[in-house]
Amino acid sequence: MKTGTVKFFNEAKGYGFILGDDQQEVFVHHSGLVDKVRENDKVEYEVQEGKKGLNAVNVKKTQ
Repeated sequence: MKTGTVKFFNEAKGYGFILGDDQQEVFVHHSGLVDKVRENDKVEYEVQEGKKGLNAVNVKKTQ
C-alpha cells in the first residue's frame, strides 16, 4: 500500500487527487474510496492503471 495526502477532493463531482509520499500525484474517483475523505487527510491506497493514467483505489484514511 502507498501512503499520501489528499491534495484536492470535490465531493459534488466525486473526484480529486492524492499526493503520494513519493511525490507522485494520482487521480482518485469516489468509486475507489473505502472511507470518506477530505482535503489534507492522510490516506493509504493502491494504484491501478486507468483509461487516462494512474488511479488510486482502495483508499482508506490513516491516523
